[in-house]
Amino acid sequence: MFDTILIANRGEIARRVIRTARRLGIRTVAVFSEADADAQHVRLADEAYPIGGPRPQDSYLRGDAILDAAKRSGAQAIHPGYGFLSENADFADAVEAAGLAFVGPNAASMRKMGSKAGAKELMQAAGVPVVPGYTGEDQAPETLEREAARIGYPLMIKAAHGGGGKGMRVVREPADFLPNLGSCKREAASAFGRDRVLLERYIEQPRHIEIQVFGDSHGSVIHLNERECSAQRRYQKVLEESPSPFLTPALRARMGEAAVLAARAIDYENAGTVEFIVAPDGGFFFMEINTRLQVEHPVTELVTGLDLVEWQLRVAAGEALPLAQDAVAQHGHAIEVRLYAEDPEAGFLPGSGRLQELRLPPQSAHVRVDSGVVEGDTVTIFYDPMIAKLIVHDSDRPRALARLREALAACRIIGPKSNIEFLERLVRHPVVTEGRIDTGYLDRHLDEVLPPPDPPAHAELAAAAAAALLHDEQERRDAAAASPEPHSPWAIADGWRLGHAGDRLLVLQYREQRLELHAAGTGGDYRLRTADGAVLRIEGARSSGGELSLRVDDAGHRFLAHADDDGVTVHDGTRRMRFARLPAFRFEAGADAAGSDRITAPMPGRVVLVEAAPDAEVVEGQALLVMEAMKMELTLRAPRAGIVAEVRAEVGDFVDGDAVLVVLRAET
Repeated sequence: MFDTILIANRGEIARRVIRTARRLGIRTVAVFSEADADAQHVRLADEAYPIGGPRPQDSYLRGDAILDAAKRSGAQAIHPGYGFLSENADFADAVEAAGLAFVGPNAASMRKMGSKAGAKELMQAAGVPVVPGYTGEDQAPETLEREAARIGYPLMIKAAHGGGGKGMRVVREPADFLPNLGSCKREAASAFGRDRVLLERYIEQPRHIEIQVFGDSHGSVIHLNERECSAQRRYQKVLEESPSPFLTPALRARMGEAAVLAARAIDYENAGTVEFIVAPDGGFFFMEINTRLQVEHPVTELVTGLDLVEWQLRVAAGEALPLAQDAVAQHGHAIEVRLYAEDPEAGFLPGSGRLQELRLPPQSAHVRVDSGVVEGDTVTIFYDPMIAKLIVHDSDRPRALARLREALAACRIIGPKSNIEFLERLVRHPVVTEGRIDTGYLDRHLDEVLPPPDPPAHAELAAAAAAALLHDEQERRDAAAASPEPHSPWAIADGWRLGHAGDRLLVLQYREQRLELHAAGTGGDYRLRTADGAVLRIEGARSSGGELSLRVDDAGHRFLAHADDDGVTVHDGTRRMRFARLPAFRFEAGADAAGSDRITAPMPGRVVLVEAAPDAEVVEGQALLVMEAMKMELTLRAPRAGIVAEVRAEVGDFVDGDAVLVVLRAET
């Protein structure tokens, strides 16, 4: 076994590898960009070396800098994690040429799978079922358009290199082919450095099921059963689980055998994932082999009881696989979701900013949390905005879903917007609870998971007010205790008055709704009067350990609740509501009359395409620029018909959020 390894990655996967290495007594070396100097993986490793600027191409994609850090640290092996250089055959070769072990498959196997097109041809020759399509090297737009007509619509355009849902488009009409082809190629070139694509028939309402495989240098290849990843939005996995609620034992066995056959066809070593599209009738087709550890590998770890990173290290060190196929166990059910800094109600726009507060559920036998950040860290614009992976395990699927709902309810993220509410709705949706979801369901029915929010009910409003008032009173008691006269009644400004309780104005905001509440009372007993004259009577409000109990108009209620100076979060076990605290006075700013003339950046990012030009005439909805931010493309469109007055950005420019990029001439 190795004495020292370098992890050529960041965030939660770097911390994940360090955790296993430390348990095995292996020293760890981290690398970091300028943006990650204070990151958690840097703090956790035994050593850490800077490798360049904040952009991935200036740091985590620089194989030379990573190899230099490995030599300086005395590392014997490099673990690439996932993403970045994990599937780069040239980097794997360079690692071996430097006399180090690459913790992953060899470069030859990687090259066979590095191209989806080549992989598909190889699997077809090996007898693994594949979807009909085009994988040729001729990438001329007219050739691809002709092949698309031959395959028939709907079809999928896919980046031939890479993964993670990047560079993928479903096209349903011939007229939409060329625009989607251009967008797909740009995204593929940005994400993977190559813009080659392949085409394949699009199977309606498919399921996405992947098989974890492992091979060693002694000729053994086995599979560790499946993970279902059918809950997706725009090809990005949202929820992963094992075992699949769709597979029968017979279908599981056939898919496992096909996955092992695929791995043997390329002499595979180390961890890999064979991904299949599964039709409603149970027919399955090879998609690709990911020649690395997957983001969702903890799901497999929890149902098998195995540490896949340990297996990776042992295989890379030349050891044989620890188990034979018939010794692989499958216990209970595991589910994973990913908490992201993103705004689901704004098209899942990625977010960035400081995590002012981050509370995640405690780890236990049933709950696992893998995260690359802690409270106070910043989610930057340069990398994937994942905050944490939340993985649960229990004896069966209904119990695992219940564990997941409970774990999500215990999460609290203040700072950038997050997808917690979306996930909480998703795991209660019938297509998930009944195991019926397919890969396109969320894109077809997103409004079912993100319906227009209901206004707060009286009990929820009363709970928010009570939590805020109790918080204020506790702060005043704390301030009084620290004052020169801690026992003076005049030092305790808690709303109490001789003979009656003082009236206070409490102003909350729920989404766009401003809520003015006149509160009288103290110590958990209050009388609230709303702006429309309604009166709510609160009695016995008590807050302890994040739980709030109270009676509202004689009816008892219990909430998870947290109040701070900026707002209040209440959770009734089903839905989460965040109320902002506003000052008692109100200031109305005038509307920007020229707002519709300006096209601004929705977030910090890089301009990758400019289609607007001064004096050009545009129509409403016309694409003017394309930005890249948080590993995704954002198309900025004209808010109205008009004539372009100014273009303030060029291709390659890095722009701040809210920066004005295009200005239209004022309407006359």
